[in-house]
Amino acid sequence: MTIYDRPFGRYFEDFEPGDVYRHWPGKTITEADDHLFCMITMNHHPLHTNSWFAENETVQGKNVVVGNLVYSLALGMSVPDVSGTAIANLEVESLIHRSPTFHGDTIYAETKVIARTESKSRDDRGVVTVETKAFNQRGEEVCFFRRKVMVWKQASAPVRRRPYGDDAWG
Repeated sequence: MTIYDRPFGRYFEDFEPGDVYRHWPGKTITEADDHLFCMITMNHHPLHTNSWFAENETVQGKNVVVGNLVYSLALGMSVPDVSGTAIANLEVESLIHRSPTFHGDTIYAETKVIARTESKSRDDRGVVTVETKAFNQRGEEVCFFRRKVMVWKQASAPVRRRPYGDDAWG
């Protein structure tokens, strides 16, 4: 019998500038997703939640998904490939919404490694700079962000353990 642990994030040494991670799976944003996110974040703009307003009083003529939901989805999609072993997300240097996203659009994301810098104060970690792009089902870029993540070096990373032990199958 072979046991496979799903990788979740990467260590500092695993990041190579120029590498691109295509995140999977994508996510179709429903009207309910958008409305719930708007209510949770207290963004009550009618562009996102009022069909009549969107059809009659906006340039797009239909509801637009709130941009922070699109950003949050792309960021979340990147976690298993990028920041799953992170010590800290240090900053988002830039965030650009390039095109609107509408109810029923499916978002996909990919992340490119831009730089890898060893920590100046601690030799057990480093900082990785990445850029993430979100695309809709037509391949149109809808969101872009650049961020810095502090990650462990592999030799210093805490061991991941399950609360019920590693021998659950006997």
